[in-house]
Amino acid sequence: MHAKHRGHEAMHAEMVLILIATLVVAQLLLVQWKQRHPRSYNMVTLFQMWVVPLYFTIKLNWWRFLVIWVLFSAVTAFVTFRATRKPLVQTTPRLVYKWFLLIYKISYATGIVGYMAVMFTLFGLNLLFRIKPEDAMDFGISLLFYGLYYGVLERDFAEMCADYMASTIGFYSASGMPTKHLSDSVCAVCGQQIFVDVNEEGIIENTYRLSCNHVWERPHVMYGQLLDWLRYLVAWQPVIIGLVQGINYILGLE
Repeated sequence: MHAKHRGHEAMHAEMVLILIATLVVAQLLLVQWKQRHPRSYNMVTLFQMWVVPLYFTIKLNWWRFLVIWVLFSAVTAFVTFRATRKPLVQTTPRLVYKWFLLIYKISYATGIVGYMAVMFTLFGLNLLFRIKPEDAMDFGISLLFYGLYYGVLERDFAEMCADYMASTIGFYSASGMPTKHLSDSVCAVCGQQIFVDVNEEGIIENTYRLSCNHVWERPHVMYGQLLDWLRYLVAWQPVIIGLVQGINYILGLE
């Protein structure tokens, strides 16, 4: 390998400059796209987040990930189908909420366990259980990736479903006058009965009062910026690297 690439320092420097320039230009274009057309940007990003790992899964024979991906995709497709129907069934908002809340809690817990496994391995605590460092690290990184990846997907699908449902709930007409009136014991989002008071701690879901004085139930979403970084890494980084390789191929660089 060293003999093959000896004397190509100028070519290698040119390839590095192409990589840096492509990364900068791509980042600027993505930022402008997201600011000017957020809806199309989010839809394309969500599609790539969903499809790109499938390609590497099949190519690298990661069958365990493929099975989980298929199960998640099947249920999420059904929930998304229900959320986009018109007229909206009364039980659909709570179904959407409960499904994505469940995925959020599972992915969050999985990511925490994976992070703890990685830290225990770095501090050598895996030796107390006679686990090889490489096995413990692989286990931790795998769980961390599962938690973050499905955390991103569930949040993006939940936002998309929420947008569709908000446009069909019908609390306001075109004139701006409300067409529905809710009592204090009814959720302002799904229109169903609230079982947990605002000041009470719920087992499955909590109740929150909005600044507009509406009351609704929602999860406490955390680590959002980390999920944004992972979205860029999974959805757009392979595209950018493929573009760089295409430029190098056209210019005859190796």
